[in-house]
Order: sequence, then structure tokens, then C-alpha cells
Amino acid sequence: MSSRARTTARRPLLSNFVCKTVMALTGLIFSAFVLVHMVGNLKVYLGGEHFNDYAHWLREAFEPVLPYEGLLWVLRLALLASLAGHVACAALLWRRARVARGPVRRRHAGWRSFTARTMPVTGLVLLFFVIFHVLDLTTGTAPAASGGFEAATVNTSHAYENLVASFQRPLAGLFYALAMIVLGLHVAHGLWAAANDLGATGRRFRQVAVVVSGVVALVIMLGNISIPIFVLIGVLK
Repeated sequence: MSSRARTTARRPLLSNFVCKTVMALTGLIFSAFVLVHMVGNLKVYLGGEHFNDYAHWLREAFEPVLPYEGLLWVLRLALLASLAGHVACAALLWRRARVARGPVRRRHAGWRSFTARTMPVTGLVLLFFVIFHVLDLTTGTAPAASGGFEAATVNTSHAYENLVASFQRPLAGLFYALAMIVLGLHVAHGLWAAANDLGATGRRFRQVAVVVSGVVALVIMLGNISIPIFVLIGVLK
């Protein structure tokens, strides 16, 4: 076998460039979703009736073009496909980096390197959080969900009551708050990395990317973290 044939045979199915591009695009999808989701969550401050009406609207949006809960299932399937691609490419890149690095470990590499190296850890924490979140506030599955969980019907929603009942549990409220801090760290580095992987060049553009990623991550983190805190201190009840 010629050297050219051997090189072709050893070429991976997904190159590092493809993996990084997939991670960048799916990361942008996730970031856009959590930002919009956070804006929707903040409707909780407008009162239980408004929040429940919003949750009910999400289920019947665009009827009859879409069936009942059609919009939610479109979003769920898109996010699930994005999650599969994101996790698979992350695992491939992590494995290749470990093999290429060998036994050498970098030390004192700074904050940027620290956030990059902890992305797999924060990603796993967020994956566990998403599973818990779905079991808690979507399916109402014990023991993740509170004992007072009420499922939505075609006519009513109990999203506000379910959210407050869940966050009134100190451990659940604390877990949500800590998860939002992890989400902020993950989004901040992820958006910056996505800008670079998608071709951001120039010092000024990179500086803008750092600021934008930090601001978006901070807004998402503070907006979401405020809800369990205000439930725990009795403002939302």
C-alpha cells in the first residue's frame, strides 16, 4: 500500500475542523435557546396568571398549522439533535487532545485555559441539570419533581405553581442556582470559542467577542438565578 493510500485510510471520518464547526454552530443554537428561555422565565415576575397563560400558549402556538404542542416538539427534536452532535464532537476532540498531549500536563496557564479545560466538566454538570429539569418541571417525575406537581391539560397550565413548589425546596433551589453559575461559565467560554472557530479574526473582533460572550452569559446567569432566589426568600409564592 502506498503512503498516500495509508494516509487516506487513516484519515478520521470527522476532522477536527468539522467537529469544531459542529460544536460552534450547536453551541450558538443552545445559547440562543437559553437566552430566549430566560426571557420567557422572567414572565414569572408578572404573576401566576400571566406565566401560566404564556406556558399554555407555547403548547397551542401556531395551531392548526402545527398540532397541539407541535412547537415544543420541534424545539425538543432540534435541541436533541444539536445535543447529540455537540456531545459526540466534544468527546472526539477531548480524546484526540489527550492522545496528542500525552503525559504532559500544562500548569499555570491562566483563566482562559482553565475555563477551556473545565468545559467537559461543566458540560456534564449541565447535562445532568437538563435531565433533572425535564423530570422536575416537564414530566413531574418523582423524586425530581415536587409532591405538588400538577400536569398541564389542553385547557390549563400550572407552570407557575409547579415552579414555585419546586424552588421552595431549599436543595432544589440551591441546585438550580449553582447550575446557572455553571451555565454562565460554559456559555461565556463557548460563545468566545464559537466566534474563533467560525473564523473571527483580528484583535478588535476578538475583543468584541470576549465582551459579547461575557455579557450574554452574565445576563442569562443573573436572569435565571434570580428566580430560585426570590422563591426561596418568599418574594415569589
